[in-house]
Amino acid sequence: MSILINKNTKLVVQGITGRDGGFHASKMKEYGTQVVAGVSPGKEGETVNGIPVFNSVENAVKATGANTSVIFVPAAFAADAILEASAAGIDLVIAISEGVPVNDMIRVMPILKRNKTKLIGPNCPGLITPGESLVGILPGTIFKKGNVGLMSRSGTLTYEVVNMLTESNLGQTTCVGIGGDPVAGLYYLDLLEMFENDPDTEAVVLIGEIGGDAEEQAARFITEKMSKPVVAFIAGQTAPSGKRMGHAGAIISSGSGTAAEKIAAFDKAGVPVAKEPSEIPLLLKEKLIKIHA
Repeated sequence: MSILINKNTKLVVQGITGRDGGFHASKMKEYGTQVVAGVSPGKEGETVNGIPVFNSVENAVKATGANTSVIFVPAAFAADAILEASAAGIDLVIAISEGVPVNDMIRVMPILKRNKTKLIGPNCPGLITPGESLVGILPGTIFKKGNVGLMSRSGTLTYEVVNMLTESNLGQTTCVGIGGDPVAGLYYLDLLEMFENDPDTEAVVLIGEIGGDAEEQAARFITEKMSKPVVAFIAGQTAPSGKRMGHAGAIISSGSGTAAEKIAAFDKAGVPVAKEPSEIPLLLKEKLIKIHA
């Protein structure tokens, strides 16, 4: 199985007539994703690589039955695009847009909760269920179908770790890039629960980074509710205090959010933490061997 997306996912691309939206819509379609529609106000009736374009998400949903949306619009308009998709009844929204104002996301989140709309992002690379569906900007060729779930705050680390897993013959069920913004959609706790309930996922890789306490919360969740093994890596272990490193959420302040604190939390939860990304496949194989012993 998988979580969130599969071969039955019907995708609408918001911002499809823009450079990035059009390019990645074609790549997602080539991968095998059911890209059923695009949205670009004022351009209804046009097509992009054979994909019909509509003026609104509502029109696209009515015509195609789309249930998932990916957003490639400028940051200033991303919040409204997310809300438009939610109002149209879209179940899952993936916001690729980077630089979305925090205040915009604070306004959006309670509305999504009320509408029961799931969000990934913003400022994320998307997600993939290998061999079934790709939504976002992930390089599909490095993924392989298997039994490992993966979630990550870092896009580039996602690619690096997945490539190592695939080369080690460790395929994946679903890989999710959650993004590194301070206010975002589905995060570790949500995804850990989904992977725990997915019968095909036997183990999970969690890639975290400095800043906030999401990893510490994940460690507590793993201790209390996870039966499946988890392997982790924390980026930013040498970051100086008070300096943001890459993502808006990757900042250590007032002595909290340090790599050491996160590693200690995972150690307490019995989660091995790789010192380097290259250690992850070995740690994972050790856990899987114990499962099958």
